[in-house]
Amino acid sequence: MNTHFFSDMGVMLGRSMRHILRSMDTIITVSITPIALLLLFVYVFGGAIQTGTDNYVNYLMPGILLIAIASGISYTAYRLFLDKQRGIFERFHSMPIARSTVLWGHVLTSLVSNAISVVVIILVALIMGFRSSAGVLSWLAVAGILALFTLTLTWIAAIAGLSAKSVDGVSAFSYPLIFMPFISSAFVPTESMPSAVRAFAENQPVTSIVESIRALLSSQPVGNDIWIALAWCVGIMIVAYVFAMRAYNKRV
Repeated sequence: MNTHFFSDMGVMLGRSMRHILRSMDTIITVSITPIALLLLFVYVFGGAIQTGTDNYVNYLMPGILLIAIASGISYTAYRLFLDKQRGIFERFHSMPIARSTVLWGHVLTSLVSNAISVVVIILVALIMGFRSSAGVLSWLAVAGILALFTLTLTWIAAIAGLSAKSVDGVSAFSYPLIFMPFISSAFVPTESMPSAVRAFAENQPVTSIVESIRALLSSQPVGNDIWIALAWCVGIMIVAYVFAMRAYNKRV
């Protein structure tokens, strides 16, 4: 490993973050859709949806946060695609820097930008009546799960950004990821679903992640959901990381 790996990675992170700060519409766009869904489901559909809780916004929050992250990582794929198309990788690799830091700069930028979006959404939810009895450790656990989920999707985004042949191909990969929370316990209990849909919803990654975050935010026992959620995230992230690095190394 290059002895200046972390300083090189800091430079790459700073470069990507400057692009974000110069184009704040990225974070605003990523935040608007989840906030619109939050408003729609709470104020339009909330009265007709039975979840067994008095505060539907509390029930809804985990799923909305996951949708925000899934929306945000599409920009990571897009920025990687642009760097690839413009020959930016080759320019950086001609310099005496650790090669992988160019990719890691995008990954860390995804973490930071998505964290900003999550904070914005939580602030809006607080205005709408969201309340949590969670303590500091529970909030840290929620932050850890969301960060791990972000990393997992970011490495998937890296594969798309490095492998896609067009901008349309880059953006299309995120649609199934954004759609996944809708077929989970994010909006309604899985018990209300038809048997076939319920079987899928209860055994896909998003449900265990949603249930873990929901339990932590309400100070309820998490049970096995958190271990299932961690297993899903870590397993998918490792596989995505391997394929992303292979795609990246082919480019360099």
